[in-house]
Amino acid sequence: MPRFSTDREVLETAIRWLTQGRRLALVTVARTWGSSPRPVGALMVMDDDGACSGSVSGGCVEEDLLMRYREHQLGDSFPTFIDYGIEREEATRLGLPCGGRLELLVEQLDSAAPLERLLERIRAGELVTRRVCLATGEVSLHAAEPADDFDYSADYLAKVFGPRWQLLLIGDGHLSRYVAQLALMLDYRVIICDPRDDYDPDETMAGVERVHLMPDEAVEVYATHPRSAVVALTHDPRLDDMALGVALDSAAFYVGALGSRRNSALRRERLGSLGLTTQQLQRLHAPVGLPIGSRSPPEIAVSILAELTALRHQAGSDRASRA
Repeated sequence: MPRFSTDREVLETAIRWLTQGRRLALVTVARTWGSSPRPVGALMVMDDDGACSGSVSGGCVEEDLLMRYREHQLGDSFPTFIDYGIEREEATRLGLPCGGRLELLVEQLDSAAPLERLLERIRAGELVTRRVCLATGEVSLHAAEPADDFDYSADYLAKVFGPRWQLLLIGDGHLSRYVAQLALMLDYRVIICDPRDDYDPDETMAGVERVHLMPDEAVEVYATHPRSAVVALTHDPRLDDMALGVALDSAAFYVGALGSRRNSALRRERLGSLGLTTQQLQRLHAPVGLPIGSRSPPEIAVSILAELTALRHQAGSDRASRA
């Protein structure tokens, strides 16, 4: 049974298998209709021995696809498209929801080098668009912007890799590290800002950027687009409020602050006295996170990322409805 994997895991697996000399194909969900278990852009890599990493449906589609690739039933010309679920009988056999339909792009992978270049740029924190020319199969890499989305036309398929969503944490404490760990798993670029002179982190976290800017300066640098989020976690009103005052007037889709209901009410009063409008203050998620009864730092981190996830998907739906 295939398992859900991050894009990076799929790429790392593909590179490892290619260096072992395996015959591989990369599969991308190009289009969906009706109910679909996996979104467009979902990836899976498979070899001709029946192994795979990633998922395009989470069910029998993978089994059928692996069988067809193993038995060379996909033809010799790549890239190629496969449509699943066109007929009701096929959708039922494959376990697709009622009305569900998938169109998949299958590419033959011949060398690890192009994927290694892509993975190197992702690890460097870059946003990269991988574009596949559908006529020739030629693959090219291009710098991407946070607002760029998956794109599929008659000529090419383009998928964005890297941390399109960005999380700025104010304060480098115990809770911040739990939040950062979860955010990295969800493909956020994570920046922790702590300007305190007496603060000396006793450990490093791979993939997390640390900056020594003042909180308001950090917000101005790192919360510049609608895929940004700012969460204040220092427990020091002087630092938290400094960040929030700028963040609530920024393009960030989420602004949150740690604190009790009483302290959150006092914070809103302070920010209001500084000139923030009622509309701006309504953007503030305080107490931060979903009310799931969390008490320990790991539980609070889960509540924060749960709320971020809900609003992140809502933001994506709003953009799609406006398209």
